[in-house]
Amino acid sequence: MENGNNRIEMKVEGITLDPVTNMPIIVLKDVEGKHALPIWVGIFEANAIALEMEKIATPRPMTHDLIKNIFDGVEATVNFVCVNDLKDNTFYAVISLMVAGMEVNIDSRPSDAIAVALRMRAPILVTQKVIEEARSFDITADGAIGESDQWKNWLDNIKPSDFGKIDQ
Repeated sequence: MENGNNRIEMKVEGITLDPVTNMPIIVLKDVEGKHALPIWVGIFEANAIALEMEKIATPRPMTHDLIKNIFDGVEATVNFVCVNDLKDNTFYAVISLMVAGMEVNIDSRPSDAIAVALRMRAPILVTQKVIEEARSFDITADGAIGESDQWKNWLDNIKPSDFGKIDQ
């Protein structure tokens, strides 16, 4: 669904591993299934997202749980998180908060923003610009950036059953 300022609301479709680099990939998909966005993340960030997706409780608060607890403690709400830029193959995001009646935007890595959004039940948005720019590159088998119909087909046809669980 389109959301103001050319932003599209997305959900975490799943987590998979890049077969070439063995790096985790968070796959976001819009609710209409028109757009998919893969974001390569570190193993710890993927684990934080997977823990929340699987509703696995940890004995002590992890970093993103701590952030949620801080937001709750100061009565801040997360309006949304937005993946809003792509520079030199690096995604950027912002966490939009409402604190004491003021909107505050916090620069964030997309993986952290997504982990916080899942915990706070906040919408995950991606700008149309980022989706369009992300379509223009692909990581090929040799690690180079290039076009790939195979990659685009994989993203267009990805299903939840294509994802396995990350070992905890």
